[in-house]
Order: sequence, then structure tokens, then C-alpha cells
Amino acid sequence: MSPALHGRAEARILTMNRGSATLKAALYEAGVREQMVLSINIDRAGSSGGGHVTIADSERKPLLDAEVDRSEPDAAWSVAFDWLGKHGHLTELAAAGHRIVHGGAQFREPQRVTPAFLAKLEKLVPLDPDHLLEAISGIRFISQKLPQVPQIVCFDTAFHSGLPTVACMYALPHALYEQGVRRYGFHGLSYEYVVQQLRATEGALAEGRVVIAHLGNGASIVALHKGGSVDTSMGFTPLEGLVMGTRSGDVDPGALLYLLEQRKMSHEELSDQLNRRSGLLGVSGSSEDMRDLLGKSPNDPHAAQAVELFCYRAKKYIGAYAAVLGGIDLLVFTGGIGEHAAPVREKICAGLEFLGIQLDPSRNRSNAPLISRTDALVNVRIIETNEDLMIVRHSLAALGWPRSTDC
Repeated sequence: MSPALHGRAEARILTMNRGSATLKAALYEAGVREQMVLSINIDRAGSSGGGHVTIADSERKPLLDAEVDRSEPDAAWSVAFDWLGKHGHLTELAAAGHRIVHGGAQFREPQRVTPAFLAKLEKLVPLDPDHLLEAISGIRFISQKLPQVPQIVCFDTAFHSGLPTVACMYALPHALYEQGVRRYGFHGLSYEYVVQQLRATEGALAEGRVVIAHLGNGASIVALHKGGSVDTSMGFTPLEGLVMGTRSGDVDPGALLYLLEQRKMSHEELSDQLNRRSGLLGVSGSSEDMRDLLGKSPNDPHAAQAVELFCYRAKKYIGAYAAVLGGIDLLVFTGGIGEHAAPVREKICAGLEFLGIQLDPSRNRSNAPLISRTDALVNVRIIETNEDLMIVRHSLAALGWPRSTDC
């Protein structure tokens, strides 16, 4: 057990959820109970130009709002870290927990950071350079600032590690599958949290045929049985599957070969096109933000088309997973769009009545926890996801801390 945990009823955990351009972090007091103390948001984290730092308390009251314009790496995070230290928030820190997007085939459980582990993680960078490089940078930053604080990494791919072979194979030569070219699935921490919440609200029904739609700037859908992942829309990378904010989702590989061979796109140009200039942004030509697009849709045909394509692709996957599961008992919406965009949920569910999915319009408009009709065969729920809390729980478990009674 970490020395910072000895004799204490509560443990202080710093969570870090780092992407290629943003960092979301939080400070939790956890143990007997779970409570977020602070939230930290950094735009353009790790970029050469610094970034914008905001820190707020548990009631979202702003405590720091600062622009950072320095050239050194981690400039914005340094400002946030200095503020945390100055205000005594890093004393007796039990652990720092990190969300890692890709764990490859070998990492199926949270891991405690050691030099040997970090060397293995660096070998996975080619699988997801956009996220892993920045995550590793964050781990090294904490190691430099607080070398005595244990660090725990939690993998988004781990939740899907039990996927049936048929669901994680591509129809490529088998040697490639053995070399790791397979479907991994992502958003695992989000799905794991939602499953825990479902077990608390739905009981035995949560062990049945469940489909969860995590809809945000990154978007995916998972099919579950007995709480385990049976199939999911993201694959070898987070590019596969649904339409996303700036990612394309499913594209015919032949179209990509055409762009490379006939349009003479470079690998870098194609990667940028698929990851940063496609999806809602690419189709609409104006925005990756669903709120903007819904507002523009009545007068902007391209915005309306982007919304329609987003919903159509999600509906297709829900139908496909109903076939995989042999029906649906529960449908759950989570993520920023899934939790707040009533028109999107309405469009996705329209036409799925044959599966027993029927929304109550009033409940849906108010973003109620249960948005299906009382006489519907399928319960449709909204659950606010919390990846940070899963990081906290995994970090405490890795340190041998008893699980909270609030979990």
C-alpha cells in the first residue's frame, strides 16, 4: 500500500485524461466515498504555443483562468501544476491515474508505471501516435515533479479484451492477425462506468442484451451480454465505425487506396484528412460541434446532412448489434452528444420501433434518466459517463485500497 494511504479513510487521486490537443484532469478524494475536489482543463496541452488553463471547484466555480504563451513543452500543464502545489492540493497525493487509449493486445488490466512498463508502452506508439505520445509525456511530467507518487495507467482497450475472435478479426491473412492487426475497441473506461451504473439501476436486466452508444466528439457503440463486450464499432484504431467530430468513421479501403495512388495524397495528408478534417466537420464544411450543426440545420443543407449522416450511421450499428445479440433489452446513450442532444437521440431511434424501442418525447426533450415510453419493450436510458471515476477506482484497486461503498 502507498505510504500516502496508510491510516487514512480517504485517498487523494489525480486523474489525467490526455488527448493529442487537450488535457482534462481532476482531483478526487476517494475511499469511503468518492468526491471530485477540482477539475482541470487545458486546451492545446503540450503544444509549442502553450495553451489555455482553467481550474474549477466541485461546483464549477472558476479558480484559475489563464492563457499560457510559452514555447517549452508542457507549459500549460506546468502552470496548472504550480497552482495546485501552491494551494496545497498535491500534498499526500496517493496516486496519479492516467487514461491510456491503446493498450494493444498485451495490456488487459490497469498497470503500475515502472521504467520497464514505460518501455513497453513506447513500443505501442505506432498503434496510436496521436494519443500515446502525449500520454507518455504526461507520465514523465508527473515522474519529474512527484517522483515518489505511484502512477497507474488504465487502458480504454482493456474492456474489450474478451471480444469473441470473430468480432475482432479482419478478413486479412491470418499472419497479420497474429501480428496484432485486429479490432481492439475503445471508450472502455466509459463503458465500464456505465455498466456499473446499469447494474445499480437495472439489476438483472443489465446482464442481458445491452447496447450503449457513447456519442461525443469521438463516438462508438458497444454490444454487451452479461456486462461483457461482444462487439464494438471502433476497431484497430479509433477511426473505424461511426461518424465523429473530425474523424471519418467507416470508409471503403479502396477509396483510401484511390486517394493515395490516383490523387497522390501523402500518408501524412491522408491521416490528417481522416482524423482531423472529416466527420461532422468535413461533411458540414463549417463545424465539428453538434450543437452548432443542430442550430444551423434548418438553413444550412450541409449542416443538416452532417447531422443526418451521424444519426443514420449510429442507427445502422444499433440494428446490427440487435442482430448480433438476438434483440435488445436496454439501450443507453452517453457522452456529450448522447447525454444532451435530444434531436439526435430522436433521429437515431426513429424507425427502431420494430425492436421495441419507443421514446417518450417529453422525457427525451428533458434529458430524463429514462427516456423510453412506459409501455416500451426496451428501456432507453441516458447515463452521464465518468471516465475519471473509473480511473480513480482502478488506481485505488492497484494500490490495494478497499473499494468505496458508493461505487
